[in-house]
Amino acid sequence: MTEKSELRFKEPGMRLLENEHAYLSFLMNEWHALVLSFEDEGLSLEAGRENLKLLRQKLFEFVEPFKNHTDKEEEFFFPALGNYIGFEQGPLVGIQDEHQEIDAYIGHFFHHTRDNINLLTLEQMKTVTQDAAEAFEVLTVHFMKEETVLFPMAEKAMKAIDQDELYKKLNTLIT
Repeated sequence: MTEKSELRFKEPGMRLLENEHAYLSFLMNEWHALVLSFEDEGLSLEAGRENLKLLRQKLFEFVEPFKNHTDKEEEFFFPALGNYIGFEQGPLVGIQDEHQEIDAYIGHFFHHTRDNINLLTLEQMKTVTQDAAEAFEVLTVHFMKEETVLFPMAEKAMKAIDQDELYKKLNTLIT
């Protein structure tokens, strides 16, 4: 993930995906701070409930742009890169599996918090927030892999005409 405001890639499509990662990382950090609050031994039941409600809201606000981003990658980026490096093995397979893993963690979190949060104990809240914590960890590594492996690979391997066509397809908003 990019810590600087300067993007690292020269191809517009890769810069666009990298910029989306920066935005998604900003949203992730908002909800991850709430996840971390459950590690505080002094957290009260009332504060836990408020934090869990806010965590649900922040995760809900994250899901749509994340889904829009992954849809673009799966529909346009992965097939374009796959034409050069193959589809059956290698980095594309693992990256696509991670999209499903992230969806599963977030879905599991929403499933276990769909009922009345006021009925959950503090321990139950701490347990259920682990799904969000796992999603954050997988996302963090996932973005790093894309930015250090897939994006450079795409810039190096793909022909300019394919890069231009990919950019046209990727150039849509995720929010």
